[in-house]
Amino acid sequence: MKFTAEIDVMPLKALLDPQGKAVTQTLHNINFKTVNNVRIGKHITMELEAENMEEAENKVKKMAKTVLSNPIMEHFEYKIS
Repeated sequence: MKFTAEIDVMPLKALLDPQGKAVTQTLHNINFKTVNNVRIGKHITMELEAENMEEAENKVKKMAKTVLSNPIMEHFEYKIS
């Protein structure tokens, strides 16, 4: 079966996000002063083949843990359809 996975990778909340800080400051500088706590991450979409939903989930989790994210600094969430 063919599945589509969408994976969101974000910095852990306990860590500073320098990109998010830079974007927040830039937005404030151009008069979007009500914006705060910007966090920058990655959104990954992929198609994959698997026998069933459970196998697809196992593959996505393994890819996200080993290649798509750095578990020391990031967390991930995913949806499969």
